[in-house]
Amino acid sequence: MAKASEIKKGLAILFKNEPHLIVDFQHVNPGKGSAFVRTRLKALKTGKVVETTFKSEETLEFVDMERKKVQYLYGDASGYTFMDMGNYEQFPINADVVGDTAAYFKEGIEITLLFSEGIPVTVELPKKVTLKVTETPPGVRGDTATNLTKEATLENGLKVRVPLFIKEGEALIINTDTGEYVERAGE
Repeated sequence: MAKASEIKKGLAILFKNEPHLIVDFQHVNPGKGSAFVRTRLKALKTGKVVETTFKSEETLEFVDMERKKVQYLYGDASGYTFMDMGNYEQFPINADVVGDTAAYFKEGIEITLLFSEGIPVTVELPKKVTLKVTETPPGVRGDTATNLTKEATLENGLKVRVPLFIKEGEALIINTDTGEYVERAGE
């Protein structure tokens, strides 16, 4: 048991007798009244996302989650195959566990898998991933107004908006929380 004020992203709690992963949270201290925590919770069994608030002094039951570093190997019609970085064992995971995070996968990327009672339940991506541009239209000479963007297709098929100066073959850093271009790799 712990206080709601101890909530952090990536922890799992029991909410309505079901394990939920804390996807996002915000501590709020209003001028009047008591502090509270606004949260987005993802049900580990169903994948449904719920928004709820807890009073800061409310007690919550945290769920033990096992975290394993794994390397993405490949994806096919049956799902995605990963390798445990500790014992080099390979294992498949269904697409419903991976969800939208698969958009950032590329061969060899290291991610964290969260397990509940030995069953993989969700994927934690690194905050930023580096991907190469495979296709983008060339920038137009003289088109130098600020904040103009164009669409670029990355090596794993992901499409992002990038500044006009980005060329094919360049490696870009992409924020996995927002799906947006951050900067060129190596800058």
